[in-house]
Amino acid sequence: MLVLGIESSCDDTGVGIVADGREVLAARVQSSAMLHEEFGGIVPELASREHVMAILPAIQNVLTESGIGVGQIDAIAVTRGPGLLGSLLVGVTAAKTLSLALSRPLIGVNHLEAHLYANALAASIEFPAVALLVSGGHSAIYRWSDHGRLQLLGETVDDAAGEVLDKGARTLGLGYPGGPAVERLARTVSMTDLKLPIPRLRHPERRFDLSFSGLKTALVDLHQRHPERLAELAYALETAVVESLVRQAVAAALSENVRHLYLAGGVSANQRLRAVLEERAEGHQIEVHCPLRQYSTDNGAMVACAGYYHWRLGHFMGLDQGPRTPFPLGEDLALTKS
Repeated sequence: MLVLGIESSCDDTGVGIVADGREVLAARVQSSAMLHEEFGGIVPELASREHVMAILPAIQNVLTESGIGVGQIDAIAVTRGPGLLGSLLVGVTAAKTLSLALSRPLIGVNHLEAHLYANALAASIEFPAVALLVSGGHSAIYRWSDHGRLQLLGETVDDAAGEVLDKGARTLGLGYPGGPAVERLARTVSMTDLKLPIPRLRHPERRFDLSFSGLKTALVDLHQRHPERLAELAYALETAVVESLVRQAVAAALSENVRHLYLAGGVSANQRLRAVLEERAEGHQIEVHCPLRQYSTDNGAMVACAGYYHWRLGHFMGLDQGPRTPFPLGEDLALTKS
């Protein structure tokens, strides 16, 4: 079963071909991050234009690289949402065109679920599990019971972890994208006496929720008092974000009595997050699973992988349907069922 996956939810144009939901035959990502760097963040109109120029060459490149003829593709999977509407529209339009021209099924994929399935490109998914999904726009914890079965356990009540890292990088003058810049600078020190608060939410019915907005304010204040200690400030910021995520994820896994914990999303590329999560979970006999680093950020292979599993469930997208944003993970994706 060969699935071609298309990802265009933000500033990366990703296309991949995956066999049977596991083997990546080819994958390409064309990023427009450098274009947005001078603005300190994504400019939606520019992102859409870049997708228009990149999408067809990217599809042709993965077909050539894989040696697969376009007629050999069995299904087309595409990120339907959430994301930037203009960017999503480019990918969905390309996927619909291929689906119609080739008479192949079209599968609309939730971008967040695709990130979870990046883990399947490394090893088979073990159920039941808890999943920690962290990116620039989303931070949430789910119970993952089976393919197509996700239950929200907790989410950020304000900002996402990746957003805090990006805005923290801006405060420290590190540029865009901020997450990798903070990580690189933090790696140059091993400790600091500078401390940032670890957010704690006490709502009994939402005990696995996350909060990061106060962290941004605290960093601004600390930076004003210690403007010369940039590396230590980056270290303190990364420490606070990682500790908050790890504490809640491990607590959720223990509460749900599962032995598998999946990490996913762009922030999953952070090496310190991976290391601390694995160390903390190991003490509770919980196995942590992380995607290969090349599939941690937005890419088409993860979309193709998620599409394969929805194809097996009989979940398809109609040609009369378009992008969805917002598109909460866990909603019924069986939009058209064969």
